[in-house]
Amino acid sequence: MHTPPNPRVAVLGLGRMGSAISRRLQEHGWSVTAWNRTAHPVVDPPLAADPTTAIDSADFVILSLFDGPACAEVLANCRAALSPGTVVVNTSTVGPDEATALSDEVTRTGAAYVHAPVLGSVSAVATGALAVLTGGRPAHVDRAEKLLSDLGETVHIGSPADAAAAKLVANGTLGRSLLGVRDSRQHASDLRLDEDQALAVLERSAHGRLVLAKRKRLADRDFTDADFAVGALAKDLDLLTRHSPAAANLATDVHTALTTGQVTEDDDISALCEHTTPAIDDGLTDIRLTTAPGVRTEAPAMAPLVAYATGHATGDPRHFEAAFLPTAHVEGLRDGQFVSWNLDEYYAIFTGRPAPDEPTRSRRVEHLSTVDTVGTASMTLWHGPDTFTDVFVLVRVDDRWWIANKAYQRRTAS
Repeated sequence: MHTPPNPRVAVLGLGRMGSAISRRLQEHGWSVTAWNRTAHPVVDPPLAADPTTAIDSADFVILSLFDGPACAEVLANCRAALSPGTVVVNTSTVGPDEATALSDEVTRTGAAYVHAPVLGSVSAVATGALAVLTGGRPAHVDRAEKLLSDLGETVHIGSPADAAAAKLVANGTLGRSLLGVRDSRQHASDLRLDEDQALAVLERSAHGRLVLAKRKRLADRDFTDADFAVGALAKDLDLLTRHSPAAANLATDVHTALTTGQVTEDDDISALCEHTTPAIDDGLTDIRLTTAPGVRTEAPAMAPLVAYATGHATGDPRHFEAAFLPTAHVEGLRDGQFVSWNLDEYYAIFTGRPAPDEPTRSRRVEHLSTVDTVGTASMTLWHGPDTFTDVFVLVRVDDRWWIANKAYQRRTAS
């Protein structure tokens, strides 16, 4: 067992990872004192009354906090207690700009700062199998090496901002893998493949490492006692989206799973791998509206699309009042001419009765994506010899989704 010459470690933050890190370091001979922002039932390690007391005379201060603002707040409260001999090791997931600001704040006190977000969960901490992404001055990273080597393998990335960015990239990959497993399980279900057989195949696929780690949870459908909670991943993906807009759809998928009750914030992230085919309710069946794979009928932004499809199915434009904002316009090519209609002009083309061939018509939502208060959607409408592609801009106003504008094209079978 590795026993350092009486070094003291203060762990600030006793969530899942902070608690696991504390236990691991104690088992390897480190003298650990801890502090948590909220009441915590911990008995061992000793729990300090405040962060300043916790880091008094500490050689290392480990931050294991929820986000950048929490790190900034805690450091502001104990800044005066930092000394030139202290190394602050921040394992929290924050943005690159936040990591730079935190590093600057710590180094102004004369203390050293190492940004050290980790790849791995609670079980990886217990076995010392984390991958620790270190960022900071080489001399500072070297001073923290003995501590970090008891948690896992260190991978030096560069600056604190570089290490923070690398962690966001890794969690983006994790999110996409989780949803990739979800979609693959849905495919297996659609193809009537046995659940155990599907998981056995997925273990040998590109998603194999993740499925192997989560297979028992998936088989038992037990997502409690999370190693990594869905709410924390959602926060990380929002942070990634701030710096890389390409992650917006990924973050939206996770938030949709939360808002529709498919998962809870406290569930383990493996809950995102669940394949659930939402039942198409009778209302959608009556108006012959379906959804492409991956489009969730429970999503709140489906409401204006259903109202829009209902207006077409019934021929009654009053249904459109629940779909469009009053300021919306409809634009596209009609009979070879570009039109840009206000809603009164658009409503005037409807008769108030279903089309004679309505029983043969159908519609499908191809795409639906939202980010905070805006979104996009597309729908294909098969109306007799004509196929329409409608593209919508969506907005959320007063907690309700609306179509802000629509553009369309029509193709007529020859």
